[in-house]
Amino acid sequence: MATFSGIFVASAIVFSFFGIIITYAALFSSLQQTLLINSSPSQGQVLQAGEAQVTITWSLNNSYPTGTDSNYKTVNVKLCYAPVSQLDRGWRKSNNNLKKDKTCQINLVTMPYKPSNNNFTWTIHKDVPTATYFIRAYVYDSTDEVVAYGQTTDAHKKTNLFKITAITGRHITIDVCAACFSVFSIISLVGFYFVEKRKAVKISQRK
Repeated sequence: MATFSGIFVASAIVFSFFGIIITYAALFSSLQQTLLINSSPSQGQVLQAGEAQVTITWSLNNSYPTGTDSNYKTVNVKLCYAPVSQLDRGWRKSNNNLKKDKTCQINLVTMPYKPSNNNFTWTIHKDVPTATYFIRAYVYDSTDEVVAYGQTTDAHKKTNLFKITAITGRHITIDVCAACFSVFSIISLVGFYFVEKRKAVKISQRK
């Protein structure tokens, strides 16, 4: 009986330990918004994937007490989906549990933390899908845990949003060439028609 009790207690401790590991995850609502972030696109601006660039700058919000950033080590800047581009798309759904959150899926850059003079220019990748976006940066401590953040939009994610248009696979040069060939085909067809008609007239005159 004593052996059984010991096994039961040990199992309970083990399962409790794993339960803590499984359930523990940083919650977005628990993070301090200590970074001030700005990006170059204006509200509602449309950018072309594979061509346009986005410049991002960030710094510590000095309204927080001195030493707030004493444990900050790295900053990870991400491209994030705005609510309008998350609607009916479960694979982009926001979640307060950051391990389950799918708002920010595209990494732009990871850099060592500095309280000021941070900037990065990102050329939009060709495979970025058409959607409305904003920029968010997560701050990590020395244990690689998320401890703070900053974003270019407001809490409701309605301001400072911009749109990226994906590459469709067609290029303007292709469209111009296609139009030229279409015109050439029409001209050739009309020319062929008149040549054949002239030949028919000549044959009828010989008769």
